[in-house]
Amino acid sequence: MKLLKSLWLALALVPCLAFGEPVDLNTADAATLARELKGIGEVRARAIVEHRTRNGPFRSVDELALVKGIGPKVIATNRANLRVERKPPAPRTVPPQRPAQR
Repeated sequence: MKLLKSLWLALALVPCLAFGEPVDLNTADAATLARELKGIGEVRARAIVEHRTRNGPFRSVDELALVKGIGPKVIATNRANLRVERKPPAPRTVPPQRPAQR
């Protein structure tokens, strides 16, 4: 009976593990990309991070196709698990003006 309860609990948790949060292409490290995305190993994951470093943040999931070795099939397979978070630019601060000296 205990075995049956343990098995039921394990099966109940599987959907929670399968539907985690989407991976943000602009913040995920190579290890996360390789672990969470289908068809993305360590080499492709490093290529994604290098592309992001050289070219700036991704503006859309489709821009992932600009990374060498990643094609439409890999993007289609992972689209539901990908996102691109666009952070607003940091507010510009205006230094206080000093009164003119006479």
